[in-house]
Amino acid sequence: MLFNVAAVRQDFPALSQSVNNHPLVYLDSAASAQKPLQVIERESEFTLHQYAAVHRGIHTLSANATTMMEDVRQKAADFIHASSNEEIIFVKGTTEAINLVANSFGRKYLREGDNIVITEMEHHANIVPWFMLAEEIDFEIRVLPITDDGRLELSQLEQLIDSNTRLLSFTHISNVLGTVNPVKDIIKQARQIAATKNSQLCVLVDGAQGAMHQQIDVQSLDCDFYTFSGHKLYGPTGIGILYGKKALLDEMPPWEGGGAMIRKVSLTKGITFADAPWRFEAGTPNVSAIIGLGAAFDYLNVLGLKEAFAHEAEVMAYASQKLQEIPSLILYGNENREGVLAFNLGHHHAYDVGSFLDQYGIAIRTGHHCALPLMERYNVPAMCRASVGIYTTKEDIDSLFNALQRIKKLLG
Repeated sequence: MLFNVAAVRQDFPALSQSVNNHPLVYLDSAASAQKPLQVIERESEFTLHQYAAVHRGIHTLSANATTMMEDVRQKAADFIHASSNEEIIFVKGTTEAINLVANSFGRKYLREGDNIVITEMEHHANIVPWFMLAEEIDFEIRVLPITDDGRLELSQLEQLIDSNTRLLSFTHISNVLGTVNPVKDIIKQARQIAATKNSQLCVLVDGAQGAMHQQIDVQSLDCDFYTFSGHKLYGPTGIGILYGKKALLDEMPPWEGGGAMIRKVSLTKGITFADAPWRFEAGTPNVSAIIGLGAAFDYLNVLGLKEAFAHEAEVMAYASQKLQEIPSLILYGNENREGVLAFNLGHHHAYDVGSFLDQYGIAIRTGHHCALPLMERYNVPAMCRASVGIYTTKEDIDSLFNALQRIKKLLG
């Protein structure tokens, strides 16, 4: 199937506008991808004609909404090749998913004297929840470092994992460097090390960027948890997916209490919780966003993931080559990157560069990207980050390149 990026762009109304009297060049998809009309219209249709509270409703609208929501659960399972839709939990996004794992899995299995392993390239969402929990339980957080060009120092796993290691939690693709970690190989290596040291190791993969740029098969990866956010996958904000192996979810206690996650409640006889995954979905879910996420899955499946990701790879290769032609521009990471290009322009602060680019209608992200330990590793306060999506063109990259050249001439 031939990938027609011009036709794809017609599906995204936001891309046709002008910003500061220039055609919008949207290079901030790693933060939030734009939504296609198919997603917008499906959300609108649900809100206009099908909206109702889900769970236990006997009237038609409620019963239909519940069925539609559960259909999306199956679509999510199919999208990441989970073995069952009962391994799919609806969450607000990747951040809530990791907090859920920390507060449910972590509280059940982590004890004083245990340790977990994270990496130096993690987003704050995969750092802060563990430090918060460690203040209560007093387990150790060990950090797998990275090389100067942004690769994990995998040779150090052997010394980091011991008999008290309960969890390895790491990102699939760095949200700053775009580094693609060899997830399947890392998990296999970690499990082999753990087996020799009699460690009951589980693995969580932050797939916020991974699911956006790669086809995911959680069974092949053999991870215990995998999570991603809808708004990075051309879907709505406020919705995401946590995958967990069914046997593990069945043993984990609920994190939040309320409606929908119980089977029975008695003021005298106690509470019986619902089975997984519903025990982790307290309260009224964001049904409109769930329906929109289902439309995003449909859109990508019809479009063709293989072709879309091949297009992205071609644009990324072009962007890497073009940016390296700019004198004094520092491009962070290595050639094994997807979706994201992090850079700084000489001695100029990232915020200044981003502000100048905005005047040309070019939207990039600047700052620490919720990865302050990584900024510390590179001894910089901030970086510029240009990120691509399925709708990004080489012409977008040319616009970025030309604007950076103009900025360099203006600022010196």
